Amino acid sequence: MSTLLVTGFEPFGGFLVNPSAELVRYFASNGTPPGAATAILPVDAMRAPRMITDLLLTHQPDFCLMLGQADGYAALSVERVAINLCDFRIPDNAGLQWVDKPIIVDGPAAYFSNAPVRDVVEAIRAAGVPANLSLSAGAYLCNMVYYIALHVCVTRQLPTRCVLIHLPSLPSQASGDSRPRPTMALETMYTGVCAALRAAVPGVALEARG
Repeated sequence: MSTLLVTGFEPFGGFLVNPSAELVRYFASNGTPPGAATAILPVDAMRAPRMITDLLLTHQPDFCLMLGQADGYAALSVERVAINLCDFRIPDNAGLQWVDKPIIVDGPAAYFSNAPVRDVVEAIRAAGVPANLSLSAGAYLCNMVYYIALHVCVTRQLPTRCVLIHLPSLPSQASGDSRPRPTMALETMYTGVCAALRAAVPGVALEARG
């Protein structure tokens, strides 16, 4: 049986919730997939890299799915590349705002996902959930954790395949907006992520409840 690690992030940027954290809790509360490890990472440039490293070395999963929020997105965005750059648009939750700073000094400029990203996108769309393939995960904490995860897998010779998916905002996050912006229901995100996992991890036991 494949082992799986699913992570999300705590709220940041003034939001009270983060859809990635809510989705991780949704997975945990439904017990799917059985035996999966889940974690909610801090939006903290010092702590998050240590935490994802510890999780990967402890569990050594076959597959690591990292989830994050991308406000303004209308679809699940499957990220293809993590770049060796911190260029924070806003401070992290510890008040750090790194600009033009490498994640790993003298590390590779970028890592491509070692997961079948096109298959993942097609599977999400086949489940009736909007999805796209994105070239870059940006330069904030999602990208940082993605880069660190792939770097750990390469340098520690772990068999883990990794992918990061950015999620739209939840409807509750836009309820007070003066202008409409894209949102997606948590159950719809869950359906899409389950489809992604089935494409990336053959034989994984999941129950979609969208």
